[in-house]
Parts: sequence; C-alpha cells; structure tokens
Amino acid sequence: MSKPGASVEASQRAAEVRLGGRLAGLSLPRQVMALALWPLLEQVLAFFVGLTDLLIAGRMVEGVERVAVLDAMGLGGYVAWFFNILQGAVATGVMALVSRATGGRDHSLANRGLGQGLWLGIAAGFGSLILLQIGIGLLIRWVGLSAAAGAQAETYLRVLALSGPFSGAMFAVNAALRGSGDTRTPFRAMIVVNLVNMALSWALVFAPEPFGGHGVAGIAAGSVGGWIAGLATVALLLGRGSKHDLHWSRASLRPHLETMHRIVRVGAPQCLEIAFMWMIHAFGIRVIAGLRDEGALGAHILAIRVESMSFLPGFAIATAAAALAGQYLGAGSREMAVKAVRLCWISAVLLMSALGLFFVLAREPLIGFMAPGSELHLRLATPLLIVCALTQPFFATCITLKTSMRGAGATGIVMRWSFGSMIFYRVLVLWLMPHFMEPSLTAVWIVLGLDLLTQAVIFSRLHFRGKWLDARV
Repeated sequence: MSKPGASVEASQRAAEVRLGGRLAGLSLPRQVMALALWPLLEQVLAFFVGLTDLLIAGRMVEGVERVAVLDAMGLGGYVAWFFNILQGAVATGVMALVSRATGGRDHSLANRGLGQGLWLGIAAGFGSLILLQIGIGLLIRWVGLSAAAGAQAETYLRVLALSGPFSGAMFAVNAALRGSGDTRTPFRAMIVVNLVNMALSWALVFAPEPFGGHGVAGIAAGSVGGWIAGLATVALLLGRGSKHDLHWSRASLRPHLETMHRIVRVGAPQCLEIAFMWMIHAFGIRVIAGLRDEGALGAHILAIRVESMSFLPGFAIATAAAALAGQYLGAGSREMAVKAVRLCWISAVLLMSALGLFFVLAREPLIGFMAPGSELHLRLATPLLIVCALTQPFFATCITLKTSMRGAGATGIVMRWSFGSMIFYRVLVLWLMPHFMEPSLTAVWIVLGLDLLTQAVIFSRLHFRGKWLDARV
C-alpha cells in the first residue's frame, strides 16, 4: 500500500524534470505541439503526394484501362510499404537511441546515432531494392492481378525500387532529428521531396513527349527524384547545424560497431514485426484482388487514401509521443514519459474520431473526386468509409500506444502482441470467409476493423501495466 502523499511526491518529481535542447522550458502541451506540428504538416504534404499520384493514375486512361491502372497502384502502395521493413526498423532504432541520448544530454552519442543511422539506412535501402527487384514477378502472380494490372504494377514497382537507398538514408536521418526534438528540419526536407515528386510525376506523364508520356513509370520516377532531392536537402541543412544540435562530423560518420549494434538491437524486432505484417497484408490484398467485384483493389486503395487524412495526422501525434517517451526516460522520469504518451493518446483519439465523422458526411464527394465518373469505384468504396469512421478511436489508440512503445525501445513487446490479433483476423478469418459466405469488400473491411478493436484493447492494457518503460536501449 502506497504511503499518503506518494502520488503528490511523484507528481512533484515529474514536474521537476526539464528537457534540454529545443524542448527546454516548454510545458508538456507545448512540447507535444512543437514535436507534432511539423510532422503533421509533413503528413498533410504526404497525403497530397499520394492523392496526386492517384489523380494522375485516374486521369491518364479511361474505362477498362483505368481499372487496371488503379488496381496496379493499389498493389504498388502496399509494396512501397515493403521498404519500411528494413528502413523503418533502422529509423526506429535510431530514434530510440538519439531520444535517450538527448534526454540524458549525451550529445556525442546522439551525433554518433545520426552518423551510424545514415550508413544503416543506406544499407537497408539497398537491401529493399534487391529484394523487391527479385520478388516483383512472384508477388504479382501470387496476388492474382489481371494481366493488364500486373503489367502496370511491374513497370511501376521496378522503377520505384530505385528510390530505396535514398529513402532509407532519409528515414534514418529524419528519425534522428525527431528523436533530438527537431521536427522542423525533417519537414523542410520533406517539402522538397513532395514538391519534386508531384511536379516531376505530373510532367513525366502529361508533358509533351519525349519528356512526358511515360505512364505509371513516370509516376514512380517522380518519387525517385523526390527522395534524391530531399536527401540532398537534409544533408545540407545538417551541415549548417550548431555544435549544440545534431550535425555531421568525422567522428560520428566513422563506423562504430557498438552504436550500430544498439540501433539494430532495438530495430530488429520491428523488422520482424513489419515483415510479418507485410506478409499478412499481402494475403489481405490477395483476398481483395480475388473478390467477385471487378475493381475491388482499386476501390480499396481509394478508401485508404481518404482514411489517410486521419491516420497520417495520427502518426504525427504518435511521433511526438515516441520522442517524448524516449527523452523523458533518458532524463530519468517514467512519470513524465507516461503523462506525455497519455496526452498524445487523447489528442489522437479526438482528432481522428472527428475526421471519421467527416468521412461519413462527405464520402461520395471524396471518392468521386479521386475517381471522377467511375460509378464502379463510387459504389464499392463509399461503404468502406462508414466502417472506417467507426474504427477511428481504435486506430488512434493502436497508432499512439504502439509508436510510443517503439520510441521507448520496447519493440519486442509490440512485435509479440501485434501478431496474435492480426493472424487471427487478417489471415484465419479472411481465409475462412469464402467457405461460409460470398465475401464483399465491405465485409473484409469489417474484419480489419475488428482487428483494430482487439489490438486497441491489448495495447491499452499493456500501456497501463507499464513494462514497456523498462526497455533497454
């Protein structure tokens, strides 16, 4: 039994903890705002990039060809996520290490995490490129796309794979900056990525030949050009940093095996988690591609693109939760780490739930804007946004709590508890559905929503149990 006044003493100790660097002197709500604002704007830009790609794809052909192109882009969107298997794992390890070092005011270790993260990010990017080039044909055949959609998907993905080393390096560098409390510099670099991506993709498709007229290959080439330009931007900005901020140095860029090992130790469980998650999602894509409704995969990706209006801002808030959890644990305050995560959790639930209501009210105009004149996609995609709206509180809970646990270094906990629910709903239930009913795209989305509900309950319990606070980085 706790002593009288123990909770008051804990609150007083928490209040005495002060972070350094860019967060010094800010109240907790202002720290959340400072860390979430720029990622939020960054996610808004990312939304418009994805939207632009779909708008280009939906307008460059008509009729049956448009169905094939949108199905190809649907698979392309999921395969692009494949890059996160290795690159995202490195970024998570870098962020956990740099945030702990920043909270503990160990600037040398923070800079070393930046430099070693760069090399690991490049290596992860090359690994992603090689694996994707080898496995593209097999994946397309396994998913079961039509011949026309498969040809478009292969063209798109072989070009997109070339962005791997550049995006891998940039993921790692941006993660280090966010872990140090600097979310503005990654935003500035991502502005360059997104603007170059949109402008180049549009020109490579719609400009007069020979510059234009390249179809889905032009859309993918625009993405590659964007990542190259963004990496060059963030590298230049880091070169101008002060000695008190993250910056390049010969010492930090010199290979340091111990630091690499610490990054990999945190990132490896996430690598396994995302790899299995990707395979589970790939199975879901196969199920959707095999539904009786023509264009189901394209409708699925259109609905996800609308849903990203909520989960991308949710990820921005979760980024703040991860950075603050790591920094406060580095500074020795478990109480403030928990308090920061719960403030972000509440904020994400409120924001994403409000956007879910908007999806219901504006579902037909939203889908109609992205696939103009397509009654097929309007009929298939609009019911999905109702399911989407109902699951937003659970999605927000999963995003915030899982990301904050990763930021604290507890990637093993997240990995272990994610799989049970996903395997049950996204593999077993989806596999059994055709044996008992003629599944529809809406029914598939209901199953995915039940998975989010279950995971939200699991990770809420894990958060309150508190074992994630004991993770070693």
